[in-house]
Amino acid sequence: MGERVSFPSNGAQADGYLARPPSGSGPGVMVIQEWWGLVPQIERVCDRLADAGFVALAPDLYHGEIAQHTEMDKAGQLMSSLPMDRAARDMAGAVDHLLGLDAVRGERVGVVGFCMGGMLTLVVAAQLGDKIGAAVPYYGYPSGDDAPDWSNLSAAVLGHMAENDSFFGPEGARALEAQLRGMGKDVTFVIHPGTGHAFANEDNALGTYDPEATRRAWDQTVEFLRAHL
Repeated sequence: MGERVSFPSNGAQADGYLARPPSGSGPGVMVIQEWWGLVPQIERVCDRLADAGFVALAPDLYHGEIAQHTEMDKAGQLMSSLPMDRAARDMAGAVDHLLGLDAVRGERVGVVGFCMGGMLTLVVAAQLGDKIGAAVPYYGYPSGDDAPDWSNLSAAVLGHMAENDSFFGPEGARALEAQLRGMGKDVTFVIHPGTGHAFANEDNALGTYDPEATRRAWDQTVEFLRAHL
């Protein structure tokens, strides 16, 4: 359904995977990868969003590098060595590319991301302000030195977090939710009972895939995006 595309990224070029809905047009959504890279599983997320009526674009933040699900050390190395300034430019370029497409309706886009991409979903929503209408991070959020300046966050946020997560614990999610609500932000984090990190990744690299929790979170995600875009 989708295709590989190139788009401007602050004077350079970036690549990504773009999927369009059967109707040909719809609200735009940027999808942000896990630490594995722009792998087929992320492309399938874009395809599913397109089936639900959205124009979905996943920027390739690793610029062609990927890690297989048996290569956790490589995935960790790719994530830790990702130039965050370049990633920020690529994500901003992806948002601008979506907003410039004739197929995209509306003046704001949504963002959906997973793990590393969940953290980046919240960061880019804070950085790009009114360009982002809805942000849906899955089991990932910024904390400590990774936290952005939240004052520019205007998007509604629906986070899907795992109850049993040693990477992004539910306690930190609840604390961030309370902090952002205290700032007047529209933020809700759902802690899915009995789930582990990456519960919505059907490739099941961590052995935590939960089909029922995935279906529940996905239905909530689509409903949320439709309501806010």
